[in-house]
Amino acid sequence: MNRPRVTLAAIATQAGVHVTTVSLALRNSPRLPAATRERIRKLADELGYAPDPMLQALVAYRGNTAARRSPPTLAYVTNWNTRMGWREVTAHPDFYAGAETRARELGYHLEHFWMREPGLTHGRLSRILHTRGINGVIIASHVREIDVALQFDWTRFAAVKIDYFPHEPQLPLVTNDQLQIIRLAMQKVLAAGYRRIGFVIDEGWDITVDHLWRAGYLWEQQALAPADRLAPYLIPNREPLADWLRRTKPDAVIGKAEFVTATFKELGLRIPKDLAFVDIFLDDLSGKTAGVVQNHNEVGRLAVELLAGQLQQNKYGVPAIATTTYVEGTWRDGHSLPPRPGAASTPALGE
Repeated sequence: MNRPRVTLAAIATQAGVHVTTVSLALRNSPRLPAATRERIRKLADELGYAPDPMLQALVAYRGNTAARRSPPTLAYVTNWNTRMGWREVTAHPDFYAGAETRARELGYHLEHFWMREPGLTHGRLSRILHTRGINGVIIASHVREIDVALQFDWTRFAAVKIDYFPHEPQLPLVTNDQLQIIRLAMQKVLAAGYRRIGFVIDEGWDITVDHLWRAGYLWEQQALAPADRLAPYLIPNREPLADWLRRTKPDAVIGKAEFVTATFKELGLRIPKDLAFVDIFLDDLSGKTAGVVQNHNEVGRLAVELLAGQLQQNKYGVPAIATTTYVEGTWRDGHSLPPRPGAASTPALGE
């Protein structure tokens, strides 16, 4: 038999407080002392309280409709070399576009803040945001050369990071699943019958994703005979790419088109007749090139969704346990990766 639902009024009676105090405590509102919140939340657990999901949905809906009349602002904080330089870099404009669209859909206004404005310190920006009533922050587009902990008063903010930099503080993070992306690319190339598979990538970019590209590439090579396992070619490199291609003689290359196209032309390599190619930053959807589409827009959208959820639940500050949300890439077949004639395909490990 179903037990009657425990109400806020019942908890208030047991706790000896007003029902409004119980509501604030269960929403983890900073308006109450931490000890009071903890005492009431513990009592609610003991009584078997569970929130009504339908009521929560109604509250969220009413909050969103009110927000559309006077949209609250979310801060999108960047630290690129120039104020808008991130707009000229792969992925970052799409992060922002996705975040801006989802913020608007949820009734928020997204505003960009650049951390290198003249005279702007971490503490000053933190105070500006607080004074303006902005309590939701997305940290995005930070150059990897400045991996310095952000000195905000985090007790005042709910926050989410896009990508890994800066590493501190360890906030909830949303990023493309680069490990899945490179492993997917390797598995597709292996399944097409290729064995000597090269990987060409900018070393700085690999650092930016915490070396997940190299990790996935080297792992999938365990399906190959040792003689066919190639070390990744990292840019910059003492050995010119053309010399590396001549020396290692790969039958397929994974990378980004802009890193390899000029050298392929220099050597007279015809794709795919002489060499198969897979782009892990695929934006040419004509079918000419095989590769993985990275869903940058979805990363931005999810960052806003996570942040909106934190604000609704009054989750402020740096969490005790960091979490990461990964967005998988999408494979697209293309003429640059035909089945290799006469080669029996062998699935990669894990398939």
